[in-house]
Amino acid sequence: MEKVAIFVDVQNIYYTVRDTYGCNFDYNAFWAEATQGREVVAAYAYAIHRGDEKQGQFQNILRGIGFEVKLKPFIQRSDGSAKGDWDVGITLDVIEQAPDVDRVILLSGDGDFDLLVDKVQTKYGVDVEIYGVPGLTAASLINTAHFFREIEETLLLNCKY
Repeated sequence: MEKVAIFVDVQNIYYTVRDTYGCNFDYNAFWAEATQGREVVAAYAYAIHRGDEKQGQFQNILRGIGFEVKLKPFIQRSDGSAKGDWDVGITLDVIEQAPDVDRVILLSGDGDFDLLVDKVQTKYGVDVEIYGVPGLTAASLINTAHFFREIEETLLLNCKY
């Protein structure tokens, strides 16, 4: 059975799905698809903690599905901008898990991950599968990955078409 590790850039998926489709990503449908016939070695969802009750409920849903939820505090800067980036944390966890799996599944459209994807595939011989929203996933990330899965209607929830 193929061993997989799953890494979800929650903020990236939330905003790209919302901006493109006006609805939410269906984590249950994703999990059913991505884990079918595979052994999940690790599954992480990286999110920003704002102390919001609705967000806490969402994080509990992710835990119920099978994700370990990693939280980073939301930081509001004095100039009004916000900070809440998980790129380094995701990268460290992918590098740590890669030697133990056959495939890494990364949910993000962030082109900053193209170097990570290339490194994992060349150094560890691990296939990397990217899930991202068409048009909002960096071409460099798509081109570097072994497989790109477009997030489309079968992976969406509460859409108002």
